Amino acid sequence: MAVLVALGAFLMTLAGGWVAQRVTDRRHLVLGFAGGLMLGVVGLDLLPEAIDAAGNPVFGVPAALLLFVGGFLVAHLVERLLAVRQVAHGAGEERVPQVGLTAAAAMVGHSLMDGVALGAAFQVGAGMGAAVALAVITHDFADGFNTYTITSLYGNARRKAALMLFADAVAPLVGAATTLLFTLPEEPLGCYLGFFGGALLYLAAAEILPEAHHEHPARSTLLCTVAGVGFIWLVVGIAD
Repeated sequence: MAVLVALGAFLMTLAGGWVAQRVTDRRHLVLGFAGGLMLGVVGLDLLPEAIDAAGNPVFGVPAALLLFVGGFLVAHLVERLLAVRQVAHGAGEERVPQVGLTAAAAMVGHSLMDGVALGAAFQVGAGMGAAVALAVITHDFADGFNTYTITSLYGNARRKAALMLFADAVAPLVGAATTLLFTLPEEPLGCYLGFFGGALLYLAAAEILPEAHHEHPARSTLLCTVAGVGFIWLVVGIAD
């Protein structure tokens, strides 16, 4: 059952990427909406789940929040190191395609864990499985949208963006299938969600939203960002 539901997540991810690809003439609106989606996913979905699942605090701070800060710093460090390397090889201060691919790979890893969570929920019971299925299928549209947007934003060719989108779509199927063999403990899953949330927030705050307002600092772009956050809030509310 979990694998069949993951097939719905596969289709929704592709649909999100297709929408991101088709509205290139409104790129600033796409980026504004993507930034809002990412902010909403981190603040309204990933962090609350991570804090609940990540176990005991470490020196007075929840483990999930420590890893959240760590994920933010690692994303910043990776981008700076790749940028310095590119400058050393004679390139200008421009976005490095490898950063986009790395970020997209992180999205794929997150979608893989979505599939694992889906399979584990169905192991608990049909009701729990249905609730998680609703959350996974609806927010995988945002995952597909963001995966394609992030990959292409950093100057990667459309073919690479499409390949990363396809990998992101297949990942929930693979993750759900693996739960036929094992179950992931709750605490490591919470730690992973905290770390991934920090990296995702860095991309939204340092790259996606500034780019959205760089050439088109319009009110409509800001409204798209708010709409992205509101969409995730709606998804979380329906899932609960």
